Amino acid sequence: MTKLLIDKASGKDIKFDIGRDDVDKVTIGDKKVMISGPCSVEDIDTMRLICKRLKEIGIHVLRGGAFKPRTSPYDFQGLGEEGVRILHKVSRENKMPFVTEVMDARHIELIEPYADMLQIGSRNMYNYTLLKEVGKLNVPIILKRGMSATLSEWLLAAEYILKEGNEKVIMCERGIRTFENYTRNTLDLNSVAVIKTKYRLPVIVDPSHGTGLRELVPTMSLSAIATGCDGLIIESHINPDNAISDARQTITVEALKNLNDKIKLMENLLNN
Repeated sequence: MTKLLIDKASGKDIKFDIGRDDVDKVTIGDKKVMISGPCSVEDIDTMRLICKRLKEIGIHVLRGGAFKPRTSPYDFQGLGEEGVRILHKVSRENKMPFVTEVMDARHIELIEPYADMLQIGSRNMYNYTLLKEVGKLNVPIILKRGMSATLSEWLLAAEYILKEGNEKVIMCERGIRTFENYTRNTLDLNSVAVIKTKYRLPVIVDPSHGTGLRELVPTMSLSAIATGCDGLIIESHINPDNAISDARQTITVEALKNLNDKIKLMENLLNN
């Protein structure tokens, strides 16, 4: 088999900064990076409150969906360009980098000048044209695992991005579809251990989509940290029950603060 660019034998473990010069940067690979925010950008006042609180409790990166891929075409599809501008404004007010999903290669020109990091969602992991296009950029890319993707397929999707020259790739385990239907997905922490052992890319975990149940998010977050992940991406809101999308898996900012405090303690124990 061809030697892959992501193999540990191909070079050092990949580390890079997230954020442009007008925000507080964070280095992925050196510390546990915490990414959080609502599933969807709703309005500027709500996002301003959320971002301010997230910054106060020590979250590193703001997340929010402006373009939303939904199973039903009748569900809320996001604010689009307005959502991107809202994310940029509130993130700069708090000197906090932000990540948002890009769904289409035609949207890159719109989003890339604003976003500090781009996300390739689960549904687009197999969109090789889009992967090649973000591979030509110099911004970090979160690559979410496809909902039915094998580990090998997910890794080769990352290879598409690296092959175009962009090594700033973060793998994101977000749960896969199995016969189990109690939770939204089955969070595969085996994949985290494999990537940390055999490959040089950073990997984060999304316990929100991985479980679909807010009461399971803290437990699975700590489990992911113990497995060795480089960070977490968690859906949070100041009023989760009224969130436009994914309300059931979204936790409060207060719950996130308690979780973040535990993660810091756990990180200290793991490093000693």
